[in-house]
Amino acid sequence: MARAFLVVMDSVGIGGAPDAGNFFNGKTPDTGANTLAHIARACAAGEAEEGRTGPLKMPHLDALGLGAACQLASGAEVSGLGTEPKGLWGAATEQSRGKDTPSGHWELAGLPVPWDWTVFPDTVPAFPKEISRMAAELAGTDGILGNCHASGTEILKALGEEHLRTGWPICYTSADSVFQIAAHEEHFGLERLLKLCADLAPHLHEMRVGRVIARPFVGEPGAFQRTGNRRDYALTPPGKVLTNWVQDAGLPVRAIGKIGDIFSMQGIDTVTKGSDAALMEALGQQVDEAPDGGLVFANFVEFDSLWGHRRDVSGYARALEWFDAEIGPVLARLRPGDLMILTADHGNDPTWTGTDHTRERVPVLGAGLGEKALGLVDFTSVAAAISEHLGVIYPSELRSFL
Repeated sequence: MARAFLVVMDSVGIGGAPDAGNFFNGKTPDTGANTLAHIARACAAGEAEEGRTGPLKMPHLDALGLGAACQLASGAEVSGLGTEPKGLWGAATEQSRGKDTPSGHWELAGLPVPWDWTVFPDTVPAFPKEISRMAAELAGTDGILGNCHASGTEILKALGEEHLRTGWPICYTSADSVFQIAAHEEHFGLERLLKLCADLAPHLHEMRVGRVIARPFVGEPGAFQRTGNRRDYALTPPGKVLTNWVQDAGLPVRAIGKIGDIFSMQGIDTVTKGSDAALMEALGQQVDEAPDGGLVFANFVEFDSLWGHRRDVSGYARALEWFDAEIGPVLARLRPGDLMILTADHGNDPTWTGTDHTRERVPVLGAGLGEKALGLVDFTSVAAAISEHLGVIYPSELRSFL
């Protein structure tokens, strides 16, 4: 039986979204944002030299068609990339009215988001009084800190010491539909933080807030550091998605990274979490050992979480080159009949203003089924193609590119 691997390079957008002007970082529209092309341009200009040097080097993904996909999506040539494609390659356009993780992943899995997410205003306070009061009551504290839009690392610098002194949780949001809670793993307690988020999530989900995110950290003032124990409490998709279709067909679904959180474990049998390095090892192990049949669905988040939001061009370039170097040997070990699709869920252009995601098209690269130019496709076409490859029934309104 065939095997399928769906790998999401979180935030590796390639520009060209036709509705980018309707999405903003602060007051600046996302028109012209292009995560991949702008990183490559900075590398070629010698402006991304921290921990790396020279033009962007991604030979394995470029061989599949990454540079060609970016040019298709946005008309932008990618400095250092431009090999004649040898795989499936194209670019996907999102329908959902969001540039966030759940919107992108749900739609890649076949289900565009049928509503507008609730986002909190960029004011202080940002949250309704009843939500702030509920968060404090569930935490067992007299109040909360933050109550604003903020960068996760910057708010720790600003409020981490006060959090240690008062014991109040740090609550903040962004342009995405999220309610994030940061707390010290030792002084506040990791399990206490996770319970707080789990208890608060149903109330926010009723408001169509997409995720409540636990953001644990450790350290002392001046040296706070977020840990790998992040947990996303996401709203359950309002209908069946790719993972359900595969599981309903009697095939296993193995999640790598935060896929289990994004889909609230719907249609998922097992989950492996860890750093991107650990997740790459897990993906390679699945390629080597997974039995015939089934889906492996992976998300590599550190492009987004460590480099995109922090607007660190060198860091993002290093991550791209690391990923390409690591995925090459994994691709070489695919079995005959396997299909691996590599794509993204949105953009996060580190050269752009602000700290939020950017509205972009995403690459769709495929290994295992020969060379084919896909053109411009829908996000949902990814789910249809995976289903078709596995022989799984999927909704008739979706179009496969196979």
